[in-house]
Amino acid sequence: MKHVEITESNSRLVVVPERGGMATHLVLEGRELFCLDEATLGDPTKNVRGGNPVLFPSPGKLEGDAYAWRGAKGSLKQHGFARNVAWEVAARDTRSVTLRMHSNDEIRREYPWNFNAEYTYGLGANSLRIDMTFTNESDSPMPFGAGFHPYFAVSQADKASAHVDTNATRAFDNVTKKTGAIEKIDLTANEIDLHLVDHTGDCTLRTNSHAVRLRGSPEFSRWVVWTLAGKDFVCVEPWTCPGNALNSGESLIILEPRQSRSMWVEYALA
Repeated sequence: MKHVEITESNSRLVVVPERGGMATHLVLEGRELFCLDEATLGDPTKNVRGGNPVLFPSPGKLEGDAYAWRGAKGSLKQHGFARNVAWEVAARDTRSVTLRMHSNDEIRREYPWNFNAEYTYGLGANSLRIDMTFTNESDSPMPFGAGFHPYFAVSQADKASAHVDTNATRAFDNVTKKTGAIEKIDLTANEIDLHLVDHTGDCTLRTNSHAVRLRGSPEFSRWVVWTLAGKDFVCVEPWTCPGNALNSGESLIILEPRQSRSMWVEYALA
């Protein structure tokens, strides 16, 4: 499978355009931050478990896998189609690569807007920054949400002492389907699927050996913490809106015809 690899000092980034334009490996200062199930990467019938899947145009799950927005209707699987389509390499230099995704006939059957999306992955000595630009090429307003689903490598042995630094005081628990107060997030539970309601600023995942600081532009107002018992990962996911936003309208980004919007996220060693 073709990939793009970028190195900077003791850091390394691998991006696979044909597998949803996703980053599969991120090494910062000699430490691999992502875990990856190689079997799912090589099987196009499966969603990739690991790396940093791209979520667009609808992070999370839609009720009934369907949406209706201002007369437009469609169906989308969880997290949208971007992670399952091939992206093209638009530009590359020694420090970054830009990937592009266009609407096409197949995509328009699910999402009836013409658009262009460009993601630039920039590698620093101790950070990865992803700059995104979305352009509405339709004649009508285009709604969307965006996000990422990074699988940070955290062993089972480390989960008891690992923790997520957040100033959020409330979260929607997608396991119990209830919203309530949160204190410490127990990463050793059978399943953690917490959607932080009032988090602001940076979010940091700390383990015994290192800490990863996540930042994003103001659009990324919904953060999700997800992990499963028996799995060596903790996901800390930046989203611009909650699940089902294409139905509820909550925190949707609306682009007018010919309008563009840029935003960014960054993962760095703290």
